[in-house]
Amino acid sequence: MNWYEKLNEYFPVEEMKSKEHMEALLKEKSHLYYKDEGENHVLMYAEFPTFIFIDYVYVSSAARGQGLGHKLIEKMKAKGKPIILEVEPVDYEETDTEKRLRFYQREGFKHAQSIGYTRRSLATNEINQMEILYWSPEDASEEQIYEQMKEMYKEIHTYKDEEFYGASYQPVEEVLSLEEDRDTENIIDALDKQKN
Repeated sequence: MNWYEKLNEYFPVEEMKSKEHMEALLKEKSHLYYKDEGENHVLMYAEFPTFIFIDYVYVSSAARGQGLGHKLIEKMKAKGKPIILEVEPVDYEETDTEKRLRFYQREGFKHAQSIGYTRRSLATNEINQMEILYWSPEDASEEQIYEQMKEMYKEIHTYKDEEFYGASYQPVEEVLSLEEDRDTENIIDALDKQKN
């Protein structure tokens, strides 16, 4: 299996970029978008001057539990910039979402409680809600993370979207919101409560 097939098998269709989109990012935004690939992993990320956005992390089932995911995250942390990623809300029927969240929690990521993220999938036409997690060496504010997410969305997620999908993603103002009192339970707190 090539790197794209591995990602495509692991991530839900509504979260996947097309192969053409990702290859264009790797080629045309090679100063920004990177692929770190090994026998048992694929890591796709964008490195901006002031932050890193992790687009996809895949660790093969054969290598899970061996610290590979931790090593990949440590490699990103060593760059000394805030790291941002999107995760699907925890679905207790689907254990992978819970495992994924616990992994990032162990790695010191926080849940951006004031950032709302809702986007219509061009693949399924369904509205998807995502949660934003971040790690920051200097305790970045959620406002800073929000501004960085907006920059990433415009540079990466919507790059040539019409060309690759025959339609455009919604503008960033419709997708991302910053609300002081966002009506959502802190997903990491929810996991902690469930654990106890």
